Amino acid sequence: MEQTKYIDKDEFVERGKRIYKRLKPKLERDFKGKVIAIEIESGDYVVGEDELDAAIKAKKKFPGKIFDFIRIGYEVVHKLRKGKE
Repeated sequence: MEQTKYIDKDEFVERGKRIYKRLKPKLERDFKGKVIAIEIESGDYVVGEDELDAAIKAKKKFPGKIFDFIRIGYEVVHKLRKGKE
């Protein structure tokens, strides 16, 4: 199993954004609201219903790699909300 090389966090995020930007038109049309896991070395990806589903699919398809997760069509993957008091 090939391991991912060390990469700076900022460079990792930037690569993920560039790949997503290229894929965005098709992804938003077909998968808006789902989560994409991008394997940044190859640019390949999987789409899941949520982050866990995407992570499971990505680990199976790309063992030993790391992924950038993006909610398709949104700025963030998660939104924190204050609970009722």
